Amino acid sequence: MKSKIILEDIKIYAYHGVLQEEAIIGNHYVVNAELHADLEKASQTDNLNDTINYAQVNEIIHQEMAIRSELLEHVIGRIINKIESKFPQITFIRIKLTKTIPPMPGEMKGVSLEFEKEIN
Repeated sequence: MKSKIILEDIKIYAYHGVLQEEAIIGNHYVVNAELHADLEKASQTDNLNDTINYAQVNEIIHQEMAIRSELLEHVIGRIINKIESKFPQITFIRIKLTKTIPPMPGEMKGVSLEFEKEIN
């Protein structure tokens, strides 16, 4: 059975970016995470130990977003590594990180980076 856990549109205020003012002013970010794992056992047992605790995934995302980085790529890499090490049953991770008000001219919804990792 293919199973997915999807955390959608987690809104976090953080201080990432190359520009000095980004470290001072901060920005609004939106994080989306998709995790694949075989969760069939949990569908039978109703036991939290047989699934991925998405509250813990959310906590990891918040912890890593609180650590300042210049590059969003670095933030996403840390999130993926931490989730992967905490939940070895995961076979696929997708993280999308959006900076909602990037310091660039023009009106836009935001700038996003998305990483996917297949885990064997």
